[in-house]
Amino acid sequence: MNIGFDVFSMPLAALLAVLLDRLFGEVKRWHPLVGFGNLAGAIEKKLNQRNLLAGVVAWLLAVAPWVVLAFWLRPYAPFVVDVVLLYFALGAQSLCEHAEAIAQPLQAGRLDEARQRVGWIVSRETSALDESGVAKAGVESVLENGNDAIFGALFWFALLGGPGALFFRLANTLDAMWGYRTKRFNLFGRPAAR
Repeated sequence: MNIGFDVFSMPLAALLAVLLDRLFGEVKRWHPLVGFGNLAGAIEKKLNQRNLLAGVVAWLLAVAPWVVLAFWLRPYAPFVVDVVLLYFALGAQSLCEHAEAIAQPLQAGRLDEARQRVGWIVSRETSALDESGVAKAGVESVLENGNDAIFGALFWFALLGGPGALFFRLANTLDAMWGYRTKRFNLFGRPAAR
């Protein structure tokens, strides 16, 4: 529950964060998630022993300090903390930009460029896709990533405020980095994937 937080503060904070995302998109330089990705990469290099326990410890080391800090800071400035954390957790504008970067060359008949652009957001080979295949891959990826970039962040924000959105986005980032069934990540990355 939000102590000292009236019933309009969270919806207003969410609206402001969505507006900031729409106006500014993702920060181009020094984005917190880029820094988090670098930290996660360093943690993985040090701790990946290819077992579940190492994966759990690494996940906790990467995520828990930031979420605890967010919960600790929130009582001092709940509205500001919620707006900033949700803004950084959202990626709707970026997702729209990626979709547009596929749609424009596809509509202009530049299939090779559209294939290349869709290849940036899907995890499969795109060089042999026809126009329909590129369009389908783009739509599927936008819908799938919509959960990560928009709906999941808003859901966790509604439950736990800005710290909830942060928790979701960091956990989701680790899933994207470590959640693979490869020799390197099968056991270590399983906690992140779950």
